[in-house]
Amino acid sequence: MSHIELPPPAAPDWHRWRSGLFGGWGNSLITLAAFGIFVWLLQPFLRWAIFDAVWTGTAKDCAVDGAGACWAFIGAKLRFILFAFFPPDLQWRPALVVATVLSLLLLSALPRFWSFRLVPLWIAALVLSWLLMAGTLTPPQVSTNNWGGLPITLVVSIAGLAFAFPIALLLALARQSSMGIVRTLAIAFIETLRGVPMIAVLYVAMLIVPLALPSGAAIDKLLRAQIGVTLFFSAYLAEVIRAGLQVVPWGQREAALSLGLGYTQTVRLVVLPQALRAVIPAIVNLSIGIVLNTSLLAVIGIYDLLNAAKTSATDPTWLGFYTEAYVFAAVVYFVICFTGSRYSIWLEKRLNAAARH
Repeated sequence: MSHIELPPPAAPDWHRWRSGLFGGWGNSLITLAAFGIFVWLLQPFLRWAIFDAVWTGTAKDCAVDGAGACWAFIGAKLRFILFAFFPPDLQWRPALVVATVLSLLLLSALPRFWSFRLVPLWIAALVLSWLLMAGTLTPPQVSTNNWGGLPITLVVSIAGLAFAFPIALLLALARQSSMGIVRTLAIAFIETLRGVPMIAVLYVAMLIVPLALPSGAAIDKLLRAQIGVTLFFSAYLAEVIRAGLQVVPWGQREAALSLGLGYTQTVRLVVLPQALRAVIPAIVNLSIGIVLNTSLLAVIGIYDLLNAAKTSATDPTWLGFYTEAYVFAAVVYFVICFTGSRYSIWLEKRLNAAARH
C-alpha cells in the first residue's frame, strides 16, 4: 500500500519575515539601509503631521510661524467634507445612508449570509437611500445638486458595481455564445466602452443624452452619471468574468450536460462558482478602481469626497489648507481600498480551503 506524502507545514509568518529581511549579510545590510532611509524621510512628515500640528483653534492659530499641519481645519470642515452642500440640519439623512450601506457591506462580506435574499435587500436599500436623500420619504426635498461627499462616493461605486455585475455576466456569456449576432453585439459593446475614457462617457451622459430625450422629458443628472458609470464598468467586468469562464475546463460542462443538467443549471451550479472564485482578486481590483474613479464625477459638477475636500479649502475663513484636505481624503480612500484588498485575500483563502475540503 503506497503512502501519500503530505507537504511540510508552512513556517510561521515571523519566520518567513526574518528569513526574508535578515537571511544573510546582504539581506541584513539592505534591510538596515532601507530602514534608515525610511526613518530619515519619515521625520519631517511626523513633525509636520503630529508634533508641530495644530489640532484645535482657528485659522490664525495655524498661521503661526513653525506650525505644522492644521488639523483644526479638518475639525471645522469635517461635515462639509463628508456631506458637501447637503443642508446641515438634514445631514442625518446622508449619515444614515452611509451607516446603512456599511452595515450591508459587512453583512454581505460574511459567506454565512450569502443567499439570493441579499439581492432584493440591496435593491431596496439603494432605492430607499435615494428616496431618503431626496426627501421623498421625509420632507423637505433636497435637490441632487446639493448631494455630495462620502455618500456619493459609496453609493455611486457600490450601485455601479452591483448593477454592472448582472450586465457583465450576460455580456461575458454572450461573448462566448455560438450565436454570431449575439457574440458580435457583445464584442461591440465591450470594445466600444473599453476604448473610450470614463470622462467621455460622463460627458455623453451629461450633454448628449438630454438632447436625445423627447421634449419635456428629463433624467436627473446624478442618475445619468450612475447609468454611465454602470455601463462603463460592466464592459471591464465582463472581460474579468470571461477570463474566469475560460479557466473552467470544457469537460466539466460536457459532464454536467451528460448528467441531464440544462445550460442554465450548468452555468449556475458548475461553471460560475469556479469561474468567480478564480477571478476574485481581479474583481476586487476593479471594485477599488470604481471607488477611486468616482473622483472623476467632479468634471460634471458632482461633489464626491475628493471634490468636497478640495472645495472646503476655498472657504475664506479657512483659505488655502489644501494639503490637509487632500491628506484627509487620501486617508479615507486608503481605508476603504485597503480594507477591500485585505478582505479579498481572506475570502480567496477561505474559498480555496473550502474547495479543497
